[in-house]
Amino acid sequence: MPPENPETNNTDRGPRGIQSVEVGGQLLIALAQHGRPLPLKELATAAGMPAAKAHPYLVSFIKLGLVEQENGGGHYGLGPLALQLGLISLQQYDPVRLATPRIEELALQLGHTVAIAVWGNRGPTIVRVAEAPSPVHISMRHGVVMSLRGTASGRLFAAHRPRPELLAALQAEALLDGGDARVSADFEQVLAQARQQGLASSRDGVVQGVSALAAPVFDEQGRMVLSLTAIGPSGSFDASLESMVALTLKRAGTELSRQLGWRER
Repeated sequence: MPPENPETNNTDRGPRGIQSVEVGGQLLIALAQHGRPLPLKELATAAGMPAAKAHPYLVSFIKLGLVEQENGGGHYGLGPLALQLGLISLQQYDPVRLATPRIEELALQLGHTVAIAVWGNRGPTIVRVAEAPSPVHISMRHGVVMSLRGTASGRLFAAHRPRPELLAALQAEALLDGGDARVSADFEQVLAQARQQGLASSRDGVVQGVSALAAPVFDEQGRMVLSLTAIGPSGSFDASLESMVALTLKRAGTELSRQLGWRER
């Protein structure tokens, strides 16, 4: 049997990889996570290696365009090729397609119906639904437009849409249901809480006996592109912001946002 190549990572049962590539890749991961150029010592520490070991990797990465070094400053940042790869990756991601398998997992995990809503020409609109596995669940239909005031999805979008769009949508909604198109102080507080807490909730809002929680998903420019909304019977649905449903939805929304290039500020 030939001796194992030390450059080959075969410590698990997965596909064989090149260990030196994986080691050097830790430097790129560290730069991506910090989001700013770093001096050699700090970058090497973040990647879990001595500076003397990190430097040859950085030299090679600079030649490839994955890393660049500031003139005179000695700080290392992501290079033009890394940025180009990131842009291409973002272009390949469709937010709804990316989130669709996630809501199937969430429905099984939470035991409640989970839906994806996007901003349509009439406001927040359901485009994907994963039914709860339990015998008692709330059915949702594709194409349903959610109330801006009375639903978790609607409140979440209202909190994050540009003001002119929100006012126009409230006006259109008021024409349909005969409500008030003005933004009251109470509604302003609801929107501020949704932005601050990263979640919106509703209990017995539009439909008596139905509660919901919604978490946002953002793109690389910080725009909310969709909501992940869990819906269930009020008697068995914990709509508190500290509940397992809330924390799980928020975590899923954050993970999807990061896949779309969003960085928390």
